Amino acid sequence: MKVRATGRRRDVRPQPRQSAETVPAHEGKPTEAVVDAAERRPPAVREGARPTFYALRHGGWRDYITLLHPPYTFWHLSYVILGAALSPAVRYDRLAATLLAFFLAVGVAAHALDELNGRPLQTRIPRFALAALGIGGLAGAILIGIAGAVLASPWLLVFVAFGAVIAPAYNLEWFRGRFHSDFWFAIAWGVFPLLTACYASAGRFDPSALVGAVAVFALSLAQRVLSRRVRAVRRQVRSIEGRVVYADGTMEDIGRAWALAADERALLLLACAMPGLSIAALLTRV
Repeated sequence: MKVRATGRRRDVRPQPRQSAETVPAHEGKPTEAVVDAAERRPPAVREGARPTFYALRHGGWRDYITLLHPPYTFWHLSYVILGAALSPAVRYDRLAATLLAFFLAVGVAAHALDELNGRPLQTRIPRFALAALGIGGLAGAILIGIAGAVLASPWLLVFVAFGAVIAPAYNLEWFRGRFHSDFWFAIAWGVFPLLTACYASAGRFDPSALVGAVAVFALSLAQRVLSRRVRAVRRQVRSIEGRVVYADGTMEDIGRAWALAADERALLLLACAMPGLSIAALLTRV
């Protein structure tokens, strides 16, 4: 399996080429060949700020923890639990296998491929290690899915095939980034885990699962709205300066911390709430 990254992420705005960190363009050469590598690095990261609110200090084992995007991984794994809770029959052995498969596919493989494509987290993990994690994690998830198709239902192969394609297509921005969009994020990281877990557990869908799929689709879109602004501020904005004047005449100075606080707090609270909600729903089936 060949891992191919596009070289420049479509969800990160290019920086102006007039900066001091830009190498002047030479006639007859592609733009990518004459732009200094520092331009591809988000300015906020160059200045030492953390690329995400949950990122640990760079280096060693901490990079691998950051790579897992722990809040978001738990958040999306909670959709697996919720899908099983909404299924007509809960099979805990199949739920455990589905959780492991999605941890390998989303927590490990997808995030490793995402880091391979443009280094948004700016980890020091070698490229070969990221490629190995991406391929190994995805292969492990596929093997679990195939085992499920043999033991439970051959229709699970449809879910396996979709997952095997969407993970690299989204994170490596294949097909000119057509799958790297809010819609496909909500489908792949929200609806897909829920419906897969539901079908793996019972072999069919009830109306409750379809309603749940619509709900997590909307929730995933909300996550994108919040996280996109946070990423832009942390990785693309050099400084924020100004003052808020309230109706009572009081004033408040604003900066990067002010711009990040509300959205990041909302993301953290949602990342804590969704696993709790999913586990509560599962406990009603005990």
